[in-house]
Amino acid sequence: MKNIKRTPLLIFLLSLFITTMNGQMNKIDGVEVVIGKNVVLNSDIAKFKLDIEQRSEGKIKISDCEMLEQLMLQKLLSHHAVVDSVIVSDAEVTANVNRNIAYFTQQYGDINKVIKTYGFNDEVDLRKELFKVEKENLLVRKEQEKINEKIDITPEEVRVFYNGLKEKNELPEFQAEIEMAQIVLYAQPTKEENDRILKKLSDLKKEIEEGASFRMKAILNSDDPSVANNGGNLGAISKETQFIKEFKEVAFSLDVGQVSDPFKTDFGYHIIQLHAIKGKQRVVSHILMQPEILSSKLAEVKTKIEEIRKDILFEKITFEEAVKRYSEDKNTRNNNGLIVNPFTNETRFDLTRMDPTLYARVINTKKGEITEPFYEETREGEKMYKIIFMKDRTTTHKADLVKDYVKIQKLALQKKKEENITKWAKEKINDTYIKISDRYKCKFEKNWNKEN
Repeated sequence: MKNIKRTPLLIFLLSLFITTMNGQMNKIDGVEVVIGKNVVLNSDIAKFKLDIEQRSEGKIKISDCEMLEQLMLQKLLSHHAVVDSVIVSDAEVTANVNRNIAYFTQQYGDINKVIKTYGFNDEVDLRKELFKVEKENLLVRKEQEKINEKIDITPEEVRVFYNGLKEKNELPEFQAEIEMAQIVLYAQPTKEENDRILKKLSDLKKEIEEGASFRMKAILNSDDPSVANNGGNLGAISKETQFIKEFKEVAFSLDVGQVSDPFKTDFGYHIIQLHAIKGKQRVVSHILMQPEILSSKLAEVKTKIEEIRKDILFEKITFEEAVKRYSEDKNTRNNNGLIVNPFTNETRFDLTRMDPTLYARVINTKKGEITEPFYEETREGEKMYKIIFMKDRTTTHKADLVKDYVKIQKLALQKKKEENITKWAKEKINDTYIKISDRYKCKFEKNWNKEN
């Protein structure tokens, strides 16, 4: 059976068990397999197959029986995780839900588009379903870790694994990769500008309390790009909603009709009005104002980072020392400036799967070189200048035991773990209740039909 690497999108599609029809969520009937107390629906198999083919751009063709066996193994692991009293905390599940929400928001550009695409009523509804999905995913992962906790691999096993692939002419091809580090300097507004914004919001609060329309004040003054469509109304939010912590704390501290004092988040300064309380949800509107940053301040920051770059190039200071002394990015400053790939949590980036904007910045930068300073602005309104150091760069190549030892070691260890899971599954299938629909007359790799 083909080894399919799962992504957040795949897990999402596998487990939601929904189709969208006229914006409504409909449950798909058709239980094909029961494993313990777990079920596999016909729709699960179809979605799994479609997602594999789409992600591989049609290069991987996989049968319904192969799909079903992959899904049955997941359900078997999930069932025995419960039997083995594997503990999954709500905090762990919620953290994964938040990561998936962020992933889908980035893919679709807006959380509301995600909600609409998959036919949910609101973000709370989406989160409830994702919570169930991620809980099972974590059970499966922890059960696998439990099964493989004593599995390790020796250098000799890595060598044998590599030579076996080489003899069969099956050495993998590793894509071109880069490893980058950065120095970031932010352009900050002046104290006078911050004070001006705070005074303006305080004046707006007073006018609204005296009877002015919050909606009109938002349309005339807010820097929220969606204000033209919603007049500042954010709808119903809960404590689980994907909003900044400070924003939710203020929203849940207000009485109905009350307007908050101005407060700061990463997006700028806000005031909020609470319109209604609906159970655990709050219906709110906000006005966002972002302090302006003078062009002279931007020029000052650019000049400073140019000087830092020159000092590095003339070897007055190393890049790592400059990171610790100057960089203002909290995510990379304590990691020698190394940029982490958000999809793999590693420091290496596959050039074919990089963010297009970042790719364009570094495509012509060779190993050991530093880019010219460039300007960036986040959706939160933060303005900055950056330089990027190309720490390492490889070209697309066949696996080499010396150069790619760590990657080959991971592949060999993964294969050994998969073999151990297969051995475990063969034993557990015999003492687990399994019922497969007559629709699937499959010749499985494992003895799911318990024919002997």
